[in-house]
Amino acid sequence: MKRFFYFILIIAGFSSVNSCKDMTNEEGDPLLDLNDNTGLIGPRALSREITDFGTIAEYQYSGLLLTKVLTEKGSVTNVEWSGDKISKITFNGFLDLDNDGVLDTDSISYTQQYTYGNLGRLTLISENRSVYRRLAPVPPATVGPYALYEKTKAIYNLTYSATTAKLASIVMKRGKDIVPFEYTDYTKAAYSYLGDNVSTVSKEVGKLITNGTVFEPAVEKYDFGFTNYDSQINGYTLLPFEYKVSVLISTNINDDRSLMLSPNSPRRVSVTDMTDPVPTPIVISTNYKYDPQTYMIQGFGVNYFYKPL
Repeated sequence: MKRFFYFILIIAGFSSVNSCKDMTNEEGDPLLDLNDNTGLIGPRALSREITDFGTIAEYQYSGLLLTKVLTEKGSVTNVEWSGDKISKITFNGFLDLDNDGVLDTDSISYTQQYTYGNLGRLTLISENRSVYRRLAPVPPATVGPYALYEKTKAIYNLTYSATTAKLASIVMKRGKDIVPFEYTDYTKAAYSYLGDNVSTVSKEVGKLITNGTVFEPAVEKYDFGFTNYDSQINGYTLLPFEYKVSVLISTNINDDRSLMLSPNSPRRVSVTDMTDPVPTPIVISTNYKYDPQTYMIQGFGVNYFYKPL
């Protein structure tokens, strides 16, 4: 089974979660102290996710609005708003597109435009993406320059349950940005819930024919399970829904991060390759730690820091 980056990341950090020290955010405000934590009083924002191996994500704000996210290898996500809704997200950096547990050397740049339906819910994301690869170096240089390798266009259609209004599915169609253009690839994600929390995400990856009108049988199928939820506050509730969706669709298979969609935190997470003759889940468990305001500050090997607003 292919490896999923976040799963390995949280295992790798698990043995070192207790050694983080007091820190401050980019404005100099104190973050939560994991060693002698008294918590924050009043409004807060998620500021950083950290292990002793480095910073996973740093979140920056303008007032109450998330505007920038810094991730590994200098990757930058910029978030633009139109009123109280996200209108565009741009990313420049590195992703693990092949799910081998290591960020690719290819440089990725994409822009996502966000469209909302009559009820004010996000219903469509249109994306333009470019992939850059390094050319061979020309002596005396030892590192070659990046050159455009591929451009693609994609659309993501989001649907919601008529009874609960929760996210029900995300269907992606993608094709190379060439003339004539046609959609050639798809992904489908279907979401199930236990109460307000995501319980299962079923993911399919496959090919499209007849200019994107016919879905061929999936070549990859995975089930992601989230169980044993606590009753405390998931720190990701402080992030905009649209940004969390952008994280989920950043690669074909990033659905282990679907725990971001839940108001509580799962103590047990699993992934199952459904194409195996005998599907066998890979299971990871954790015990969370919380601050006095019941926000998670530690779990799955990740330390969560907050800042006051």
